[in-house]
Amino acid sequence: MRSKQHIVEEYLVACARLGDRSAINRLVTLRGPALLRHAIRLLGNRDDAHDAVQDAWIEIIGSLPRLRDERAFPAWAYRIVTRRAARIVAGRVRHRAEVNDTAELADIAVDETASMAADARAVRQAITTLPPPQAAAISLFYLEDMSVAEVAIALDVPPGTIKTRLMHARTKLNKALKGDLDE
Repeated sequence: MRSKQHIVEEYLVACARLGDRSAINRLVTLRGPALLRHAIRLLGNRDDAHDAVQDAWIEIIGSLPRLRDERAFPAWAYRIVTRRAARIVAGRVRHRAEVNDTAELADIAVDETASMAADARAVRQAITTLPPPQAAAISLFYLEDMSVAEVAIALDVPPGTIKTRLMHARTKLNKALKGDLDE
């Protein structure tokens, strides 16, 4: 069953495809924060993430008329953000730049209760230690509540690869968090 938010988003996508500027603005407001969180997880840097998402929105809005199924919008948008983030990472590699600031990930608010905040920070911090492909898969699957198929579309890899990445990521997170959570 689809949630109210999914139905509203599909309606906004349909209106935006027809050129409704108000629908585009509401769509950016609705989906933008989640796309930014995804870009921050991939890039580890809020400024680069803002750049990636801004560029992605330009591509999303320009390509929206070609989107055939409004229900595919979230995975499609994540895929575009992922590609933009990959371009930024590739640019860093070419210039020998390294990502040093991953602490911002711990500051992202996800509507947690006070008692769960420390555990949530530990989990988010542990996710930053994963290889980027595993971190992206685990973040989209658990933090953005996407299905394996949607994550596969978003990251442009086969579903079997996503399942493997999730399995390895869970194993690594379990090892990393076992001592923290047992205490």
